[in-house]
Amino acid sequence: MSFDPILLFFILGLLSGVVRSPLRLPPQAYELVSIILLLAIGLKGGVELSSTSFMSLLPQILVVAAMGLALPLLAFPVLKIAGRFPRADAASIAAHYGSVSVGTYAVAAAYLANLGVTFEAHMPLLLVILEVPAIIVGVWLAKGAAANGQWRSLAHEIFSGKGIVLLLGGLAIGWIAGKDGVATIEPLFFDAFKGVLALFLLEMGVITASKLGDLKKYGFFLVIFAIGMPLVSAIIGGWLGLCLSLSVGGTAMLATLAASASYIAVPAAMRISVPEANPSLSLTASLGLTFPFNVLVGIPLYLEIARWLHA
Repeated sequence: MSFDPILLFFILGLLSGVVRSPLRLPPQAYELVSIILLLAIGLKGGVELSSTSFMSLLPQILVVAAMGLALPLLAFPVLKIAGRFPRADAASIAAHYGSVSVGTYAVAAAYLANLGVTFEAHMPLLLVILEVPAIIVGVWLAKGAAANGQWRSLAHEIFSGKGIVLLLGGLAIGWIAGKDGVATIEPLFFDAFKGVLALFLLEMGVITASKLGDLKKYGFFLVIFAIGMPLVSAIIGGWLGLCLSLSVGGTAMLATLAASASYIAVPAAMRISVPEANPSLSLTASLGLTFPFNVLVGIPLYLEIARWLHA
C-alpha cells in the first residue's frame, strides 16, 4: 500500500507540532509558498478560460454563488440553537463554513491528478466566487441593519486581500497570455506545484497541531460540527455538481469546495466587521479540525460520493 507523499508531509508537520519540535518554515518562505500556490491555481484556470466562453459558465457561477449564500444560513441555526454560541460567534463560524479553503482545493487537485481523474479547468473561477457570498451573509447574520455603514470597508478587505488578488490576478494573466504565453513559467508554477504544496502542508501540519489544545476549551460540540458540517456540505456540493452536469472529477471538486472552511479570507473580514466574535473558535474548527479531516479523510470520501452520484 502506498501513501501520497504530500499527505505524509502534512502528517510530519502534525507530529512535529504534537511533540513540540521547533520545526517551522521561516515566515518569508511560508509567504512565498502561499503566493506560488495561489498564483499557480489562478494561472491554470485562466489558461483554460482563455478557450472557454464566459456565458457558458454563467449558470454554474450563479448556482455556486447561491450555494455560498445558503451554506452559512444552514450552519448558523445549528451553531446558535444546538451549540448555544453567542450570535456573533455563530455567525462568524457559519461564514467560515460557507467560504472555501485554497489549501484544501490544492490538495484535492493534486490527489485527483495522482489518480488520473480529470475535472473542469474553470474550477479556480468557482473557488474565487465562493470566497465572497459567505462573508456577506456572516456579517448580515451577526449585525443585520447595523452593518450598513461597514460594507465599504468590508468590500475593500475582501477584494484587496492577498488571496483574492493573487487568484484573480493569476486568472487574468493566464486568460490574457494563454497556454503558449505561460509556457516559460510552467517549471515554477505547474511542474513544481506538488513540491511547493508539500512544503505548504508541512507548515499547515505544525499550525494545526497548535490548535488542538483549544479543543479542551471549546468542547465536544465543536468537534462534531467541524466534521459533520463538511459532510453535509459535500453532499450538497456533489448533488449540485451532478445537476450542473459536471464530470465525476468536477463533482468531487465542487463537493470538496463546499466541504472546505476558510482560514484566510474570512478571518480577516470578520476581524474588521465582527470584532466581537472570538476568532479562536472559528480557527480551531476550520483549521484545527476541518482542514485535517478533509486532507486525510474527506477528499477521498468526496470522490467516492461523486462516483456514487454518477453511477
